[in-house]
Amino acid sequence: MNELKQETSPYLLQHANNPIYWKAWNENTLATARRENKLMVLSVGYSACHWCHVMEHESFEDEEVAQVMNDHYIAIKVDREERPDVDAIYMKAVQLMTRQGGWPMNVVLLPDGRPVWGGTYFRKDAWISALQQLQQLYTTDPAKMEEYAEKLHSGVAAMNLTAGESEGALPEPGNMKPIVEKWATSFDDEYGGYARAPKFMMPNNYLFLQRYGYQTNNTELLNHVDLTLTRMAWGGLFDTVGGGFSRYSVDMKWHIPHFEKMLYDNGQLMSLYAEAYKRTKNVLYKEVIEKTHAFVAKELTMDNGAFYSALDADSLDDKGNLEEGAFYVWEKEELKSLLGNDLELFAVVYNVNEFGFWEDGKFVLIQNKPLEELAHTAGSTPEALHQKKQEWESLLYEVREKREKPRLDDKVLTSWNALMLKGYVDAYKALGDKVYLDAALKNAEFITNTMWHENGHLWRTYKNGEAKIAGFLEDYALTADAFIALHQATMDEKWLLYAKQLTDYCLDNFYDEKQQFFSFNAANGEQLIAPHFETEDNVIPASNSVMGNVLYTLSILFNNNYYEEVALQMLYNIIPSLDYPSAFSNWLNLWLSLSSENRELAVCGINAEKAVKAINSEYMPHVIMAGCKAKSEIPFLSNRFVKDGLMFYVCRNKICNLPTSSVNEVLHSLKMFNS
Repeated sequence: MNELKQETSPYLLQHANNPIYWKAWNENTLATARRENKLMVLSVGYSACHWCHVMEHESFEDEEVAQVMNDHYIAIKVDREERPDVDAIYMKAVQLMTRQGGWPMNVVLLPDGRPVWGGTYFRKDAWISALQQLQQLYTTDPAKMEEYAEKLHSGVAAMNLTAGESEGALPEPGNMKPIVEKWATSFDDEYGGYARAPKFMMPNNYLFLQRYGYQTNNTELLNHVDLTLTRMAWGGLFDTVGGGFSRYSVDMKWHIPHFEKMLYDNGQLMSLYAEAYKRTKNVLYKEVIEKTHAFVAKELTMDNGAFYSALDADSLDDKGNLEEGAFYVWEKEELKSLLGNDLELFAVVYNVNEFGFWEDGKFVLIQNKPLEELAHTAGSTPEALHQKKQEWESLLYEVREKREKPRLDDKVLTSWNALMLKGYVDAYKALGDKVYLDAALKNAEFITNTMWHENGHLWRTYKNGEAKIAGFLEDYALTADAFIALHQATMDEKWLLYAKQLTDYCLDNFYDEKQQFFSFNAANGEQLIAPHFETEDNVIPASNSVMGNVLYTLSILFNNNYYEEVALQMLYNIIPSLDYPSAFSNWLNLWLSLSSENRELAVCGINAEKAVKAINSEYMPHVIMAGCKAKSEIPFLSNRFVKDGLMFYVCRNKICNLPTSSVNEVLHSLKMFNS
């Protein structure tokens, strides 16, 4: 029987009424396959995945398909967001077999879990045919399948990085200049991003490129970052009516999105736009932050401060059919009835024309010129047009709210919550509005009270009042990173101590001294057919690169040489791979932290939290900051608290200037290298 009704994942529950006898990934299921000596079908997807829905409708709801799968296979459904470890290991196998990957991912496994065949989306007939042939081969020539499985298993295991030399001097950060110059040849000079489609936002890439451009006075690089952020904010990728970004655009101009909205994207993009706002004070970036907050607060935030995972790409159209993007798109006649005489100007601003046309008479709103230029052409003022734009968006929002909304993935994931937590912290630093800090603190308390077990481990996922599944490296790394940021906003020492506690847990339970990296799965947890060491940054930075940056920061604050050694050894091992920099931007960020421009700042005094607001509002990515509002035992802050006073200590490579009580003097000192 189908056992998915017992699960909490929205994706698994979507399949709970399929005629297939789906089981969840767990030890009982795997033991059943071994005991019955049956092949397994592993099908991996996620709730907001459009093609997952298509394959479900075409195949997994079909009785003919169900008969083949039920008769001959143990069928396992996995939510890749709950079990990124399972997804990663078998995605490696699919990529080895097919040279590509994606979701849904469907793999046939031997009873011991080793893969023998797989791919992504399959049409019904091809799916049935493949399963029948594989079952026939397993019955008549199991040795042949065993031989292939062993070769594939060896290939998957070999995809792990091997450790570098045990010793060696790190190259100077200046050596990354040719790497960045080569990277820049792939940039799109018209719409920003990379000169290819589809276009993913890759926030970590632009956080690094912005920092590198700033620290090297590279105006061209900063202009590219601003072009990219502007075009993304103007494009249909960003929901200008309701706020929030979709996952990626299918075209070159950020126009037509794959309409699902993911928490991890919006958390990271809030951080990116906040950092860019601090550097430029561009009001468009502020608008993006405010609208993203409005979306997250309304659609993805629980009463307890936790954040849901995603909104689906699909929703019901006015005919009751499930269609991708139906909630977000507009037809010209509908706009005309809503806007009346304003339609002509609206059409100019949002390109209700050939430039903004999608398909089937539908438009996705996209801006391609600054409001100042559009206002001048229309004989208006920028202020008046901005006011008109707000009125239009408010009207469309009210109308759109009456439509059938996309489905919500209401599970809570620790790592994604940490990304959104940090997004709110960065928004607070940039804009100073306490609403962002309140959201961050409430979420941080949720994580510490609900997702952190008393024995020291984090849980991965939460739903219906229950936390479950042991956390993976990314849960620890991203939470520690968010807690460091929260300390820098509040000067509350406990967040630094929490970050250290999580880091020490990772060193004890995830670090592999032979590989000189952290395994994605804890050594005391479930082990898959091969270990997984996540080192390449993707839409979310690699958990090892996050750990590297966290370790380096904490090594300074806690005067811990071992932290530094582990971080820099990982970086040393990675540097030979940096010829493909877009997959290693967070490692480049760590490397840049070793440059001579970098500074450390201690802020000590009972009013430290208030004092750092001015510092936090400035763009200074080269500064590692910590502080205390009382006496502290943290080495970087020890003996620096002065009762009834306030002191700033600017340091460089562990050598500090004389303390000062002047914020302006501190800001000048921190910016001196760039004057």
